[in-house]
Amino acid sequence: MHTTPTPSTAAALSRRSFLHATVAAGAGLSLGFHLPAAAADKLATDGPHSSAIDINAWIRITPDNQVICEVARAEMGQGTSTSLPMMLAEELECRWEDVRMEFASVNEHLARNKVYITFSTGGSRGTRGSQLVMRQAGAAAREMLKAAAAQRWGVAVSEVVAKKGVVTHVASKRHLTYGALAQDAARQPVPTDVVLKTPAQWSLIGKPVKRLDIPAKCDGSAVYGIDVRLPGMLYAALLQCPVFGGSPRSFDAAGVMNRRGVKKVVAGPDFVAVVADNWWRAQQALKSLKVVWDYAGGEALNDARIAQILQTGVEKARPLRTDGDFDSLWTQADAAGHRKVEAEYFTPYVNHFTLEPQNCTALVSADQAQVWAPTQSAEATQAEAARSLNLPLQSVTVYRPYLGGGYGRRGASQDFVRQAVRIAKEVPGVPVKLLWSREEDMQHDFYRPASLYRQRAVIDTRGQVLGWQARLASQSILQKVRPESLKDGQDWQAAESFHDMPYALAHLDIRHTVAQINVPVGFWRSVYHAHNPFARESFLDEVLIAAGKDPLTGRLDMLPAGGRDRRVLEAAAQAANWGAKLAPGRFQGLAVQDAYGSFAACVVELSVDAQKMVTVHRITVAVDPGQVANIDSARAQIEGNVVYALTTAFMNEINIQDGRVVQSNLPDYPLMQLRQTPPINAVVVPSGGDVWGGMGEPPYAPITPALANAIAAASGVRVRRTPFSHDGFTLA
Repeated sequence: MHTTPTPSTAAALSRRSFLHATVAAGAGLSLGFHLPAAAADKLATDGPHSSAIDINAWIRITPDNQVICEVARAEMGQGTSTSLPMMLAEELECRWEDVRMEFASVNEHLARNKVYITFSTGGSRGTRGSQLVMRQAGAAAREMLKAAAAQRWGVAVSEVVAKKGVVTHVASKRHLTYGALAQDAARQPVPTDVVLKTPAQWSLIGKPVKRLDIPAKCDGSAVYGIDVRLPGMLYAALLQCPVFGGSPRSFDAAGVMNRRGVKKVVAGPDFVAVVADNWWRAQQALKSLKVVWDYAGGEALNDARIAQILQTGVEKARPLRTDGDFDSLWTQADAAGHRKVEAEYFTPYVNHFTLEPQNCTALVSADQAQVWAPTQSAEATQAEAARSLNLPLQSVTVYRPYLGGGYGRRGASQDFVRQAVRIAKEVPGVPVKLLWSREEDMQHDFYRPASLYRQRAVIDTRGQVLGWQARLASQSILQKVRPESLKDGQDWQAAESFHDMPYALAHLDIRHTVAQINVPVGFWRSVYHAHNPFARESFLDEVLIAAGKDPLTGRLDMLPAGGRDRRVLEAAAQAANWGAKLAPGRFQGLAVQDAYGSFAACVVELSVDAQKMVTVHRITVAVDPGQVANIDSARAQIEGNVVYALTTAFMNEINIQDGRVVQSNLPDYPLMQLRQTPPINAVVVPSGGDVWGGMGEPPYAPITPALANAIAAASGVRVRRTPFSHDGFTLA
């Protein structure tokens, strides 16, 4: 694992210059940065040319047989920095114990025509979006090593085999290590038509593998953004306008400049920051800084107004999907003797609560900048820094430490980068670390959108569900970050789980309104799959119970035969012994939902006492991701999603009063405690094929509705909003 470079080493030693020097000295194979002699000479005289080489950039092999894998995706606890090297190692045929990883350079990516494809890590795409190119890179390097050995021995490539980091000539038993062949292999043409292993041939993929990042995280040597230390570094504490959309009108900088260690007061469009020689001094000075804010009218917003906007939204919701004629079915239901069911669900704004608050370190001079950022998208970080400083992209160097939690907060939203480089620009030539307080992190997030759901269903006299209508209203995330994704003003992503309803229904009416509310929203773990399934799967339980059906068999009756959702639902039910006699006072609830290429189902077993104290005795989550990279990491992701979902379902919401967030820290936005964590049965049932689904987010989707359905079974109370504390339920 490489360490975070200092400004001096970063400037003096680029990845390309290092590799050019080491290859020239015979140090080994750098497949990704191998340059033919003519291209290398041209690079030395003309500078980097992104179109010079058209080969992959993922592998380096050292003389002592270490395989260094370049990882473009971010590592934020999901295990991508292990699963991607696994893909490479599987095809490379090296020993896993010889594999190391480094985070790829976004500057090399830019210089070489975006050779790494993408650095963005979100939507559970970290492994599934890169697995193919990593496998191809490993296979290409393997064939180059074999070609180098065959050339050295004067034999046909077909006569040699590669295994465990060694190439062997079968007939003569001669063998050479990858490290010994690396320099010659670097001169071989890169194959373009490599044959990949079939899943039946895999010896590493799909197995439990110890993660490469865990030892450093356990011994404290791992460098997170908050850990970055640079010579002569200053620290910035930040205060943003408490009302969304406001700006600083005036402030008294002179009142704090005489405080010990304070170097500068910097104002931005929506913030004021104090720069000092340590963060505590900067923060204390900031607290005493007198700032007058211009709220621009935003102080009129509150929860009641938001609720009103959402209510109006569901009434005016526009069609996204219309099968049959639900309106006629509803109108004629009474005359036909059908049963009607209707209910309204609500989910509030919630905070990401990354354990590492937002931070960024920047070193800015007149014509270049260096940025150390815990980011889910190094490309977005580079672009934001360049835009904020009015510099070309190639003049901004980005270094990537580990992330202390992401969940979508550190992806498209690069506000912490924008602020850091603007502050550092005011003290040119000096590195400045911006660190948000927990209060700033709580009150200036890009929140999961609040959503309102008005649903109706019709059941015939035989208990068959004839039709379902769902009217939704919520803010659009895409409207801000990718407005071109909206179609005729409609955001299909915001209605996921509904417009792509898997249940067979003759009459289905799905509508949505993009609500315009002055609260910043952003991608949150599982995005709309985090809360839409709560409304869908909870309401379906209401309908099935009204129809006199078992929640499991009722769902199976409505799901097409042979579907992955049926398979994963049955797997979860079997693992949880659905329908078996339970201990007195215990009840079960279940739900199913697909997301990001995976299907997940959850069964919750719990009990509720007279004071509405909920004891969760066991949670079973089954996930079918198609193929699975690291089975151990997959189970860990299920467990992490359970903890995240339990916390949000029972405890978390963001309230707005006078245009600002009410909550500020753990006392009013608590996290679930270790003692409250139930036994978790993590079941991975990969169906195989060419499907690579996500694991970081899909397990979350069915958990909240399964909890709500179990509570309804245990208490007779149907909870239709989160957190469940609104109905008096607390987690034991």
